[in-house]
Amino acid sequence: MKKIISDSSNCFPLDFKTQLKLETLDDAVVLEEDDDWLNDKHGCPAYVSPEILSPTSNYSGRAADCWSLGVMLYTMLVGRYPFHDSEPSGLFNKIRRGCYTVPDHLSSRAKCLIRSLLRMDPSERLTAEEVLDHPWFKHSKFADELPGSSDQMVPDKEFCVEDDSPFV
Repeated sequence: MKKIISDSSNCFPLDFKTQLKLETLDDAVVLEEDDDWLNDKHGCPAYVSPEILSPTSNYSGRAADCWSLGVMLYTMLVGRYPFHDSEPSGLFNKIRRGCYTVPDHLSSRAKCLIRSLLRMDPSERLTAEEVLDHPWFKHSKFADELPGSSDQMVPDKEFCVEDDSPFV
């Protein structure tokens, strides 16, 4: 029996979902300075962060991208989106509430990284640099090939119960 995953338009056997394809960068914004405040409100609905859905005008582009990274990681490891609904309004309500479940079959480090990226408060999310320093990457077979140094300091966050890591 093949496991089936579903998106809004199709259902495919899990073994057919083997590639991740970036279609276009037409709407990309290149940040050349430390100021990453954006006010545009477009993007792929399944990956949009809760602060983009808020009525306020500005949000951190980097923090929103880290949320999207969490959605991508979840989707690749679990085989479905963390937030899913057939109607955009239902999807956006689920994202605004931030309620999702992380399956038990994921490692404690993977769960920790996903939870650290899918935090509702953008200021509490890991940055891209902190993601690369996370134990899920550090204890993998390709850790030596990743950019960055092992002496990076990660700001104190909450601790994961499973391994006393400074990530949640």
